[in-house]
Amino acid sequence: MPTVSRNSHLGACPRVLKTHASFAKMGISRDSWHKRRKTGGHRAQVRKKRKFELGRPAANTKLGAKRIHTVRTRGGNRKFRALRLDFGNYSWGSEAITRKSRIIDVVYNASNNELVRTKTLVKNCIVQVDSTPFRQWFEAHYGVPLGRKKAALKELENDPESEINKKRSRHVMAKIKRRAPGSKIETLLEEQFLTGRLYACVSSRPGQCGRCDGYIIEGKELEFYMKKIRAKKTK
Repeated sequence: MPTVSRNSHLGACPRVLKTHASFAKMGISRDSWHKRRKTGGHRAQVRKKRKFELGRPAANTKLGAKRIHTVRTRGGNRKFRALRLDFGNYSWGSEAITRKSRIIDVVYNASNNELVRTKTLVKNCIVQVDSTPFRQWFEAHYGVPLGRKKAALKELENDPESEINKKRSRHVMAKIKRRAPGSKIETLLEEQFLTGRLYACVSSRPGQCGRCDGYIIEGKELEFYMKKIRAKKTK
């Protein structure tokens, strides 16, 4: 009886044979020549893979105690692959200040809900950060309490060493008086200060630079994301 070749079902097409052989050494590639044309036709392989076309596995940075790996890249440069992060620098745009704050939770991601469930930190995800550093700055800068419940507010007013009651020079008191008109903040933001958590957007790339920095969401953007988060909860 004639023996049947293992790849006889593939026929004599060299392109198919080449494709099957290349499965053995597949890697993550960022080239486009291995893809089909718009018409659906194959592209001929004109060269082997190149170093500048390589890709690497995603960092999938999670919420947790800081852990960063360095990756040696082309030209001897380095990338900082954050595997776990729990702190970042967040900017409060309307007050033009930045404070280091603890990341509490990941609450929204426009691209994938799975990234919210697994608490994965990526650029442009919405997180909740601790409001304490911003509240402390606000009270010292404007001399008025922010985000305090009634009992805590009464305690603060009775404490002579508190940020609001402590002794200040006439010069400092005059400065605080001049700042008073700017001490009003929007209602949605004030409500968040009462809960001790602020919504923030991550603007850095944790898997590339090893940092999870961003900005506090305000105004129309805050309204938009709060609507999205509420809609997700009601589902």
